[in-house]
Amino acid sequence: MRWALVKVSLAVTAMVVVAFAVPLGLVIREMARDRAFAGAEREAAAVAPALSITTDRAQLERVVASAGSGTAMAVHLPAAGGEQPLDIGRRRASDEDVAAVRKLGRASTSTVPGGSALLQPVALSSGEIAVVEVFVPESAVTNGVGTAWAVLAAVGAALVVGSVAVADRLGVRMVRPAQRLVEGAHELGEGKLGARVPEEGPTELRLAAVAFNSMADQVVQLLANERELAADLSHRLRTPLTVLRLNAASLGDGPAAEQTRAAVEQLEREVDTIIRTARDAKPQTAAAGPGAGCDAAEVVRERMGFWSALAEDEGRKWRVAGADRPVRIPVARADLAAGLDALLGNVFRHTPEGTAFAVDVHNGEDAVIVLVSDAGPGIADPEAAMARGRGSGTDGSTGLGLDIVRRLAESTGGDVRIGRSVLGGTEVRIWIQLDGRDRSPRRRGHRGSVRRRRTGRGALSFNRSRSLP
Repeated sequence: MRWALVKVSLAVTAMVVVAFAVPLGLVIREMARDRAFAGAEREAAAVAPALSITTDRAQLERVVASAGSGTAMAVHLPAAGGEQPLDIGRRRASDEDVAAVRKLGRASTSTVPGGSALLQPVALSSGEIAVVEVFVPESAVTNGVGTAWAVLAAVGAALVVGSVAVADRLGVRMVRPAQRLVEGAHELGEGKLGARVPEEGPTELRLAAVAFNSMADQVVQLLANERELAADLSHRLRTPLTVLRLNAASLGDGPAAEQTRAAVEQLEREVDTIIRTARDAKPQTAAAGPGAGCDAAEVVRERMGFWSALAEDEGRKWRVAGADRPVRIPVARADLAAGLDALLGNVFRHTPEGTAFAVDVHNGEDAVIVLVSDAGPGIADPEAAMARGRGSGTDGSTGLGLDIVRRLAESTGGDVRIGRSVLGGTEVRIWIQLDGRDRSPRRRGHRGSVRRRRTGRGALSFNRSRSLP
């Protein structure tokens, strides 16, 4: 916008300068020409009285010498009394031009080498017509024209430069508030809630800045209210958790009791984390940067070790594949553990006892895929299950667990898909992008090391090297 204003100002000023400077330059040239010929006419008029009195050569030569400037003047006398025509001074005009002026009886100009000649007719006492020739050099015609044109050019350039400078200042005054508004919008979009815009500039931009600041304040207030609500709702869980912890303490010894007490302790820690995060207003984000993140294989082994005890109690067969070697991913350990617990909890919550399940880890060149599959009845509407707050449609399903997993994957540029597993039930595929470059939901069929195939039911699945025992 700033440069557009400068260009418009430059074009308009240049047009105005050209419109005035060119005609003015032509007028100056004509004025210089008129001045030169007016001087020549005055010199010719100074000789006319002498010609009306005498035609003596000596006297006329003295008159011409005193009236003319050097060799610039000449007098052409006609033939009289059988004598030849007499020319006094240097002749430059042609005989035809002189004869034409003598015949017509009025002054005229003719072009001669080096300039122009003014031919002025003068009546003699004898009734004949003499012609006074005054030479006007080209330098006299253009005297001062170059200087005047240079001054005009300088003035025009100064006007153009001045208009551009003024337009630039005006452009800055208009563009800078707009740029600050754009920067503030970007900062607010990036999560910098303290971004505000100075309320200055033109009236429209000032009103836009006022509206933006009001919107930002309202966003901050709404987020603060949501954080307080989340903290209050989480705090309400403390009472039933306390009762649950006391009941777990009275279970005595044994693997099941220890597992129950460990689950209660973990649940208390998660509730405390939610309350602190909501109070501190520090949203959890995926880890990033060299060396950040966690070992996905280690987290999978740890969480499967936790859920395996409950699987044995319910008679479920389970399997882990691809977690025997380190697999680094740009995701925080706690976030990945929470996502796996959400998916495995869904398996235990929404499938009958004895239903088998598996967790596979596929390590590719630019992505890591974690598959959680089961042999349950499956999900009738995968798209609806991915919608936050809807779930699979069964009792106790809210869809928040899948939403946690989706946000975890999308924070790296990946995504989450739900399909039919080779076990016959649901398969949740978590695609974790390693380089974080692909931020758009596109088809990923070109990924090199992770191969996909279609099952007999037409659902999306992946090759596996192991099967359930």
